[in-house]
Amino acid sequence: MQILVDADACPVKQIIVRLAKQHKIPVTMLIDTSHVLDDGYSTVITVDKEADSVDFALMGLLSREDIVVTQDYGLAAMVIGKGAKAVNQNGLIFTDDNMDKLLIERHISAKVRRSGGRTKGATKRTKEDDARFEAAFVKMLEGVYEKPNANIIHRPQG
Repeated sequence: MQILVDADACPVKQIIVRLAKQHKIPVTMLIDTSHVLDDGYSTVITVDKEADSVDFALMGLLSREDIVVTQDYGLAAMVIGKGAKAVNQNGLIFTDDNMDKLLIERHISAKVRRSGGRTKGATKRTKEDDARFEAAFVKMLEGVYEKPNANIIHRPQG
């Protein structure tokens, strides 16, 4: 198991590294050439600034046992399609149950922006956002998390 992070705009890198150290899980942060990162723990992979370069590099490293932190719904859809786990910076665990709705909302928002409309922008990050992320991330690291809209608790095999 490893943690892969779409790290360009990730506001929870410090939380990820702290928890990964506690659980002795390796972390790979993927960034493009417009960013610099050195947290003393993670392996950092820098890719070119072309569209989706980080996404393609991350998918090339991904295995079923991995956890991915991303705010990109398209990348999250590919991750769960490959059988791995994905979570966003606010603690939303991406699943087959919520992915279609998220992708449709993304598509509609893109159409509105292309036609000159405005969509709701990002809100200022709060301590509560960090706490939600940390709670969801710990559950994922420990292999126990509740699937949204279901009463099934997932536990690691073995």
